[in-house]
Amino acid sequence: MLKDRLYYQDAYVQNFTSQISKESQDLDGNWYVVLENTAFYPTGGGQPHDTGTINGIEVLNVEEVDGEIRHTLAERLNSTGDVQGIINWSRRFDHMQQHTGQHILTAAFVELFGFQTESFHLGKELCSIDLAAESVNSEQLEAAEKLANDIVLKNLPIQTKWVTEDELDQYSLRKELAVTDEIRLVIISDFDYNGCGGTHPSSTCQVSGIKILSTEKQKRKTRVHFVCGGRILQQLHSKNAILSEASRLLSAPEGGVNDAVEKLLAANRTLERTLKEAQDALLKYEAKELLTKKDNEIVKQVFIGRTMQEVQSLARMIVGLDDNVIVLLVLENEDRLQYVAAKGLNVNLSMKQISDIARSVINGKGGGKDDFVQGGGERTVAAQELLDKMVECVL
Repeated sequence: MLKDRLYYQDAYVQNFTSQISKESQDLDGNWYVVLENTAFYPTGGGQPHDTGTINGIEVLNVEEVDGEIRHTLAERLNSTGDVQGIINWSRRFDHMQQHTGQHILTAAFVELFGFQTESFHLGKELCSIDLAAESVNSEQLEAAEKLANDIVLKNLPIQTKWVTEDELDQYSLRKELAVTDEIRLVIISDFDYNGCGGTHPSSTCQVSGIKILSTEKQKRKTRVHFVCGGRILQQLHSKNAILSEASRLLSAPEGGVNDAVEKLLAANRTLERTLKEAQDALLKYEAKELLTKKDNEIVKQVFIGRTMQEVQSLARMIVGLDDNVIVLLVLENEDRLQYVAAKGLNVNLSMKQISDIARSVINGKGGGKDDFVQGGGERTVAAQELLDKMVECVL
């Protein structure tokens, strides 16, 4: 029965002795053992599996398959007698803190605002719950976090109880249960009653604390990212290190980092405008230079390593300076060829004809209007050969 498993009998068991009832390999060739009983928690209910060792061999994964708990090992065990299992306690207790913190935070959102939790994820660094609410404002987040931490500080007992389906009416469950056999309730006195198969500490104070970090939209739901217990200190250390480094780089006190960043961003926007103006001036000069080299009212040029945006701007500038000119430009970058064709106001030829020729030569794609087209494709020919084909089309 489920309730006989060691991790349900006592979530604080860190080592145990058992015997092997099965040893085999999975479809990937990994060795696993099934024990007569185990304190290793298998992945389930949003909680990741335990790690540790069995007779000194690393346990890589624990999962329940067809009613048996498989312990995937780093190598074959080769043992016939009693085996010693040791749980990675820091990982287990972290999971206990995060999972119980989720229960408390979820119940806080329900009690204060009626927001139900639709899913829970316990990650390596962060946890998250998806609330059945399209939006949650900062005041609601703060209120839920405060209530959750008040429950933590009250040091309320956390009890687990196995009940039958007929006995469920005696408890104010937060949500309906999908299981009907071997129902396990996790009860935080006078606050939360919830069906759960995870591991939990014996009192709320052992969660230590709950901190909401951020939210994000998930279609018609709101995902709330949070951490509990020891992970709060990890987040504090990480963010403090980032803040200290930012303070050093900006030569500003930590309290003045925001102001320093705003000044830096303003200066950067000014530099970007100045740079854009300088680039536009250079392009205008280049456009005039190219126009002096026109041949039969055609400006033609091959560029290497330029951006398509620059080449398009050049073409527009040239036809803006001369209503009678046709501009044919080819751009070569690594294994790709691109082209631009443009015409002045007084030219009657459609640039789409040139685009058709260019696309066929380089197996490419392109588009545009009669006065301006662009496209690109494979480097099936030299850039100069593509340009020559475009010039032939015009002539």
